[in-house]
Amino acid sequence: MAAIEEESGEFYLRYYVGHKGKFGHEFLEFEFRPDGKLRYANNSNYKNDTMIRKEVFLSPAVLKECRRIISESEIMKEDDNNWPEPDRIGRQELEIVMGNEHISFTTSKIGSLVDVQSSNDPEGLRIFYYLVQDLKCFVFSLISLHFKIKPI
Repeated sequence: MAAIEEESGEFYLRYYVGHKGKFGHEFLEFEFRPDGKLRYANNSNYKNDTMIRKEVFLSPAVLKECRRIISESEIMKEDDNNWPEPDRIGRQELEIVMGNEHISFTTSKIGSLVDVQSSNDPEGLRIFYYLVQDLKCFVFSLISLHFKIKPI
């Protein structure tokens, strides 16, 4: 029954990682919306870079795969109470609505697995860390596949 609800129930995901530094507000953000739209934004002011914004509608099969990644991670069972608080280095936010479950996490930027191991909740933070890596990879693949321009 849960698997059916996961596939057909409401679905929303938003991930943000960023900081404010000498180049201004630099961030990466993506969002899977209930209407099937993937929104992506990357703002880096380094060397006067401009903000990159992309939007694409995804097929039900792609959304199903995203849900599977989230389900298999078991992130919905986690709690961010013992995770590092956002600091001057930056912050990460992950919000997921899947079926009738809604979670929202906030933590500092994670530089490496050493940061995860030294936290007060290494197991929960490890699940978050790897899920974020998987989601970024998934989103970068979707964006580059959709917007790749091959010169003739």
